Amino acid sequence: MSSKEFTALCLLPVLTFLSYSALELFLPVRVDEPVEIHVEEGMVFSDVVRRLGEKGLLRDGNAVLLLGRITGIDREIKSGFYEFRGSISPYGVVDRLLEGRTVEFDVTIPEGYNIWQIARLLDDRGVVTEESFLTLATDRAFLAGLGIDAPSVEGYIFPDTYRLPKGMDARDLLRRMVSEMRRRFSPEMKQRAAELGLTEREVLTLASIIEKEAVLDEERPLISAVFHNRLRMGMPLQADPTSIYGVKSPSEGITVADLRRRTPYNTYLISGLPPGPIASPGMKSILAALYPADVDYLYFVSSNNGRHHFSSTEAEHRRAVRTYRRSRR
Repeated sequence: MSSKEFTALCLLPVLTFLSYSALELFLPVRVDEPVEIHVEEGMVFSDVVRRLGEKGLLRDGNAVLLLGRITGIDREIKSGFYEFRGSISPYGVVDRLLEGRTVEFDVTIPEGYNIWQIARLLDDRGVVTEESFLTLATDRAFLAGLGIDAPSVEGYIFPDTYRLPKGMDARDLLRRMVSEMRRRFSPEMKQRAAELGLTEREVLTLASIIEKEAVLDEERPLISAVFHNRLRMGMPLQADPTSIYGVKSPSEGITVADLRRRTPYNTYLISGLPPGPIASPGMKSILAALYPADVDYLYFVSSNNGRHHFSSTEAEHRRAVRTYRRSRR
């Protein structure tokens, strides 16, 4: 046997295997029901391939392993949750893992939600666990890294709709949401805050109280004016929503006992602003905090129809309170 014949004989099984592998990579597999794969952080390529095979996405994992070794893509797989359905080839599966096209959700953070409500919402949607979110939300070292001078990340999460991958790292999530708030807080707004003598935290704290008090957009600057006037005169803000922050859910309502409970946030019992925000304020409330109406109001009371009655004197306010209490009966 000549050397050429020997070489050809040796190469034949190799070429046959490579041809078979190439065919295996591009022949589609049919997945009738959605199949979810979790590629964990640091997971080795062989374990990923094994998991894909167990889920019925590969007929022969050896072809994919060979592709990974030859091309080096075995070190480029992105972690996360992936979902496959319909007809897809092993090459298509690997391509999706390389691009990081993970399962994503559109999650809307409503204006006025606090960190506990946000944590439950994100947990329910499968983005992050409630525990991991709340642990980081009050981690002083993490907050310092974000430049947040407040007891928690409360108020620094901008209410918006986010497209978020399932199983997202809580650190990455909070960094993204805080970055969105800072992006919206324009240089002009920072300049206005400086003119008012307010820090970022103080603006967001005041805006969060306005957010919880206001029902109608046109009343936000009026409510803001009441609080600005009270702060300037050294009067307690006496904002009802602050009395239950961190104590109970806003849906449970506010009682006289709540107003008398001593907490660091209860503005019936403390002077000035609380130590931090009490909710996630929307842009309208932030702007209202920065641009209060030019009025001398010091009081407001609910008119029982979504509106408020505003007063400049305590006597006028007491009359309004009696009027609207009678109307509730």
